[in-house]
Amino acid sequence: MKKIFDNIPLPTLVFACLTLGLAPFAPPHVYEKLVMLFNGELVKPIDWADLFLHGTPWVLLDIKLILMALNKKSNN
Repeated sequence: MKKIFDNIPLPTLVFACLTLGLAPFAPPHVYEKLVMLFNGELVKPIDWADLFLHGTPWVLLDIKLILMALNKKSNN
């Protein structure tokens, strides 16, 4: 799994977060879906699909940054 994330360029993930992860921009769709999730209002399948679609770039970026930090820490 680490090899997969090593092959994904960091700027690509940042670009995906800023475009797909935040679209539409006022307010960000992923934010609306997270609020719905925490309020227990995320019940429709389309809402779950939206959360998955708009949240995936953020999850991938988080994993990439964690792996980069762990790799940097192990190299020191």
